[in-house]
Amino acid sequence: MSNKVVINADVTKGTINKNIYGHFAEHLGRCIYEGIWVGEDSNIPNTNGIRNDVVEALKNINIPVLRWPGGCFADEYHWKDGIGPRENRKRMVNTHWGGVIENNHFGTHEFMMLCDMLETEPYICGNVGSGTVQEMSEWVEYMTFDGESPMANLRIENGREEPWPLTYFGVGNENWGCGGNMRPQYYADLYRRFQTYVRNYGDNKIYRIAGGPNIDDYNWTEVLMREAHHLMDGLSLHYYTIPGDFWLGKGSATNFPEDEWDITMQKAYHIKELIEKHSTIMDKYDPEKRVALIIDEWGTWFDVEEGTNPGFLYQQNTIRDALVAGVSLNIFNDHNDRVQMTNIAQTVNVLQAVVLTDKEKMILTPTYHVFEMYKVHQDAEKLALDIQSAVKKISDKEIPQVTASASKAKDGTINITLCNIDKDNEAEVNIDLRGANLSDVNARVLTANELDAHNTFDNPDNVKPVNYTDFQVNGTELSLKLPAKSVVAISIK
Repeated sequence: MSNKVVINADVTKGTINKNIYGHFAEHLGRCIYEGIWVGEDSNIPNTNGIRNDVVEALKNINIPVLRWPGGCFADEYHWKDGIGPRENRKRMVNTHWGGVIENNHFGTHEFMMLCDMLETEPYICGNVGSGTVQEMSEWVEYMTFDGESPMANLRIENGREEPWPLTYFGVGNENWGCGGNMRPQYYADLYRRFQTYVRNYGDNKIYRIAGGPNIDDYNWTEVLMREAHHLMDGLSLHYYTIPGDFWLGKGSATNFPEDEWDITMQKAYHIKELIEKHSTIMDKYDPEKRVALIIDEWGTWFDVEEGTNPGFLYQQNTIRDALVAGVSLNIFNDHNDRVQMTNIAQTVNVLQAVVLTDKEKMILTPTYHVFEMYKVHQDAEKLALDIQSAVKKISDKEIPQVTASASKAKDGTINITLCNIDKDNEAEVNIDLRGANLSDVNARVLTANELDAHNTFDNPDNVKPVNYTDFQVNGTELSLKLPAKSVVAISIK
């Protein structure tokens, strides 16, 4: 069957928040240390200790927001251990992630410096699990208070005169699990208490994000919204795409059987149902959609690469990951009324990373290329889009073979992103672009022959976007053939 897409170029459906393209960097494995921070005395080219190659790569995909320091690490992180002269900072054991020593060389000042270099907004996650109200309150004061106060004076003592602008602040992380194994009623009360002291100083306005549900814990959403929706700006949701079983074996990132491709696509598409069901509960308490759904951990989670520390969560990244990213981002764009931020896990060397490093070497993953192809959607106007797609039956679920998203940039350029999840068959797609002139059409495609095609340090450009010309224009219609397992980005000026 051919797949039909109808886009109305003059009917917009709100802005696609650029923060949907956000990222997440935790003190986990080689994400921060080696992946981002190498220290000023490293032989790896760096600026004030931060790797130049990684910063340049991340700037190229316009990272809008970066979440830090965790993750599970956030609820055992004590921010005062990470300020002052580095040689005096406390060394601690990273109990969640590999039992390695954390020397706290990368702390608040270094993170804010990284955000300045990337021209990205910081999203800081505070410690509810093992921290105190005072500790959280003082951290916000340290970062944002402009004037004389004990914490502002301490910041100045540590070399930073001006406060930092800070918008996004998470009050705890996964408090249903690694952040304290709490019940929703208990966390809702704690959230109400802690957020009271996350203060707005001067003109700095904090956007408070409450720790939301894991996967399909709809009761957690119900309780949090009922008890505290008026005190939050966002509610988080965590969901990972895992083809196998979380505890018994998640599946390999590269060497996987064919049926795991389909299972992975079906699991990735499941995020649509989760967004819609959690949103329905949120609508009950917040019909104006003031409170955003913040999907601040998502992506693939496979078994670690052989011979690596199981607590470092290092996995390769293939064309399959690229399709998971493309399908997920199309779904997030489509729910731009409620989804205002997402953060893929994680930026470098951990889970579905966009960048992998090996000492001084760095490679871009297929997932990186999807973020680069999709960056045109950031802060663009979503266009009304209707799609009729062939259906893939996987297990007992039916999912569309083709997903799509369309937006109009500020300069009037129309951008369309399409994914064909079928591992074997191309997809014929007919796009009816009403109200647009199709005189200048350019496209790129990301695809591969092997199911587990990926980039390596020896072959860094094995999977990368190339120009795509397999389309015909006829009036306002665009006919194209999407290769099997492909992501296509079309630009119409």
